[in-house]
Amino acid sequence: MSSDKILLAVVEQGGYPDFTALYESMGYNVVMVKTPRKAISYLKKHQVTLLVAEFNFQTDFRDRTSSLESIMASVQHQQAIHVVILLDKANIERFERVSSRFSIYNTLTFPFDEEQLRQAIKIVA
Repeated sequence: MSSDKILLAVVEQGGYPDFTALYESMGYNVVMVKTPRKAISYLKKHQVTLLVAEFNFQTDFRDRTSSLESIMASVQHQQAIHVVILLDKANIERFERVSSRFSIYNTLTFPFDEEQLRQAIKIVA
């Protein structure tokens, strides 16, 4: 499938199904990376339509709550990118620090199903 809609999926920890087939059925070219560093590198070189990333709270950071903040700093340089974040309900309060500083289109808390994800990214055309 040839599309100019690129979906960058950042799967650091995973533990949920691979949604590549869903993303492709919605017309996206899917690029999957497993580290924030690779996501940032990709974002510097390519225009991305949709970023789907995890929020994983990390206690070892002094100035941040997670590596998502570094990724989001790179997203700010993209003009028309939409961001969907996947997170654990236990981290909702910690996530508010990130969501208050960056533009996030939608969030999904685990567990969620394929239809909920489809609805969360449906509006991005």
